Amino acid sequence: MPVEFVGGLFPRNQLAPGAANRGKIDLEYLRDLARAHEQADFDRVLIANGGGDPLFLAAYAAAHTEKLGFMLAHRPALTAPTLAARAFATLDHTTGGRIRLHTVTGHAPEPEHGETLLDKAARYERAGEYLEIVKKTWTSEKPFDFDGKYFQIKGGYSPIKPLQQPYVPISLGGSSDAAYQVAVQHTDLYALWAEPLQDIAARIGKLNSYAQAAGVVAPRVSMSVRLIIGATEELAWEKAQHIVAALKQNFQANPFTSGRGNSGGAERQLAIAEKGDVHDKALYMATSTAIGGGTDSTSLVGTPDTIIESLLAYYDLGVTTFLNRGYDPLYDAIDYGRYIIPAVREEVRKRELASQSAAKVVAL
Repeated sequence: MPVEFVGGLFPRNQLAPGAANRGKIDLEYLRDLARAHEQADFDRVLIANGGGDPLFLAAYAAAHTEKLGFMLAHRPALTAPTLAARAFATLDHTTGGRIRLHTVTGHAPEPEHGETLLDKAARYERAGEYLEIVKKTWTSEKPFDFDGKYFQIKGGYSPIKPLQQPYVPISLGGSSDAAYQVAVQHTDLYALWAEPLQDIAARIGKLNSYAQAAGVVAPRVSMSVRLIIGATEELAWEKAQHIVAALKQNFQANPFTSGRGNSGGAERQLAIAEKGDVHDKALYMATSTAIGGGTDSTSLVGTPDTIIESLLAYYDLGVTTFLNRGYDPLYDAIDYGRYIIPAVREEVRKRELASQSAAKVVAL
């Protein structure tokens, strides 16, 4: 299966002190970062929902690019599902079919946004209803009713359908059993944070078992990991240690969310880190523990050859999408396009050709 690369469209340098990134959005930097990802041959970029509104940022970036796709983080239930469906369908048209809806259910409620459902399993259950309504809004040619546990819709309808048919692609991340259930029922891409190879293999196996039990094809798998590249192994690890020091110095816990505990994924990160900072050949956990765990903060460290080898090892396990964003986003995007993306694509192409040749031999 072809490999997909996703970057990150964040209008800030993550190694800068937090106070330096407050205030107005640097639109010129955002434009340049989007164009750098397009030139580097990324398929799309993730736009998180912690800053400016992802829909408006995507619309701006799309106006300054030609083919780059956008993966928009979206918290289900904070917006009415029929309204969200219409907004995403509209953006799909205005961007020429370049968007993906990335569902972020969250490990804790967000009372600052009026969301107070405490039970995480219930939030995923509600997310399942939400996505069902969104997809129905995208496909129904006449008004429909929906009578669920969390949503009651009377005459739901949108005259605007997505340009991508039948749905805008949907992805979802999460570590709980409820997350797996929603993923296999409603999405085409399941997102993980980087973990050691044996742990990723186990999680993909679990995803496949949920899909089998539901009688559906399992969604493809995305894995998020930072890439820290050096001309030599020594220089790469020296760079990684400098990044960790900067993260520790500049990290500021969000006073509004730090008391809500860690997500399942963050707890997994911290548990793996307790066993050591380095796993397999290049997986580095210290960039995660430097900020207390959470987010896509684990890293692969090494020369381009080492990182390519590591990414291909995950690909061989079943990961077909890599979300790779750097700590110095603009320059890292350029380096990923220069040293990593074309080489991984070529090696994947060779694997596909070998697989096709083997299949022909078996058929004979």
